[in-house]
Amino acid sequence: MCSIRWQALKSAYAPTGDRLPKRFGQGRFFLQNGHALILGGARSGKSRFGEKVALKLSPSPAYIATANAGDAEMKKRIAEHKSNRSTRFTTFEEPLHLAGAITEAALEHEAILVDCLTLWLSNLMFSEDGAVDEGIKELLAVLKKTSSARIILISNEVGQGIVPDNKLAREFRDEAGLMHQQVASVSENVVFVTAGIPVALKGSLCP
Repeated sequence: MCSIRWQALKSAYAPTGDRLPKRFGQGRFFLQNGHALILGGARSGKSRFGEKVALKLSPSPAYIATANAGDAEMKKRIAEHKSNRSTRFTTFEEPLHLAGAITEAALEHEAILVDCLTLWLSNLMFSEDGAVDEGIKELLAVLKKTSSARIILISNEVGQGIVPDNKLAREFRDEAGLMHQQVASVSENVVFVTAGIPVALKGSLCP
């Protein structure tokens, strides 16, 4: 079934020329039906993998960017992401109201990439009302009810290193871990990417 579905997609989008670089050497992958949570560490290849999956799912996917350009380093990172992003994406910039942005994007796009959840979480934690629980609740509700579009959510796995030495960092680590558990529970696919290699934790990858 995987091979049949992949052959159909390959035929449909072959003219675009979008291919995974050789360093993502496990070939091209297609996720099973439903939404996907893609986790990984810094520079793991998670965003690149998510972008490639979205571009295989739709000729014109939506890209919801949650970054907030608060300093020079973040501005540089945002500019780098934009310059590397395929022009086939329609970009929405929303640092706080993610559920609303997904709902809006789903009106016109059959695939939606969110990059990333951990930046969105930090934005919520530092916002005036700090409505983390409410924001996650709204996100889960949107994921459950949205069937017209495939939603791919990128997020940083920050809980596998040493225990942070300050209270705020520990709180962020804990909030991120709890958020990932909740999002994973309502996603049909969960993928962990390390060294550019995606590994399915839930669902399956079809080469």
